[in-house]
Amino acid sequence: MGGIDVRMMAEIREAPEVVARQAEALASPLAAIVNRLNARPPQVVVTCARGSSAHAAGFGKHLIERYLGIPVAAAAPSVATVYRRSLRLQDQLVIAVSQSGRSDDLVELTSTARAAGAVTVGIVNAEDSPLARTCEIVLPMGAGPEHSVAATKTVIASMAALLRLVAAWSAEAGLMHGLERLPDRLAQATDLDWSATLPGLRGATSLVTLGRGPTLAIAREASLKLKETSNLHAEAFSGAEFLHGPVTLVSTRYPILLFMPNDAAAEGLRSLAADLRGKEAALFVAEPGEAAAGRLPALSPDQAEADALCLLQSFYGMAVRLAQVRGLDVDRPRHLKKVTRTR
Repeated sequence: MGGIDVRMMAEIREAPEVVARQAEALASPLAAIVNRLNARPPQVVVTCARGSSAHAAGFGKHLIERYLGIPVAAAAPSVATVYRRSLRLQDQLVIAVSQSGRSDDLVELTSTARAAGAVTVGIVNAEDSPLARTCEIVLPMGAGPEHSVAATKTVIASMAALLRLVAAWSAEAGLMHGLERLPDRLAQATDLDWSATLPGLRGATSLVTLGRGPTLAIAREASLKLKETSNLHAEAFSGAEFLHGPVTLVSTRYPILLFMPNDAAAEGLRSLAADLRGKEAALFVAEPGEAAAGRLPALSPDQAEADALCLLQSFYGMAVRLAQVRGLDVDRPRHLKKVTRTR
């Protein structure tokens, strides 16, 4: 992906160093929150986020449910902001994720949760933001300024912070080791060439992104980025959910971008991919292996959740190139601004 001179691409390339810096920056707050959670484990975790941050929170849901067995639910901020209802969250964990920390609904929901006795953790890039001040414990993303309207390095940073939280909380050695290798692998993933997608997506009006397990949140984030940067309608599904109706959309003119996980969830998606090829779908699969038609290069398997972040990093580079071949300014998506404040 060398030679692309746009702000978004520059920020994509900063992500590996951001993740590397987190190890030291998050050590103290992670120790504090893990001690708190181990002393009084929550029965449920509630996440609070919008946009790309909601996809990061979805990645956290997968991590917490898989490695800790605690159910995770996404909050509806309107319960606090519109309906003025406080949730019963005494001693439960609330994780708010936001780049800017300035969306009023996230701040208000988190404030009411803390007042109700929840343990509130904020994953934010702006450490002086209202959301950071509202939360009991802050895990700073440490991404530095992000000027491109479409978030990239802050998404990688927030997902990596959640990966660090769950690794510390679960004491899962595989997660810890995957995190050690993640910065270097992100750097390698940045330069993987996904340009094989460009002819098929250049003139597309709609497509599907698919994932499962650790890559479901990646598929959802990819769907949003295609909307933001290429004005391309994209809809994300789990591979299982896709079979419950949306599979009827499959045709040679309806591209599908599948993010293959490197864990037990891969078996079902490989079967789905074979079925889609049999239906002559315009299918692109991001997975390790020898070069083949429709296969997008991916790093060799390492740790499944860290590998999912590497797929997202490779996708971001492709998104920049796709916007360019579609004649769009990736740094100035229409109708959008960097900070969106909702209530």
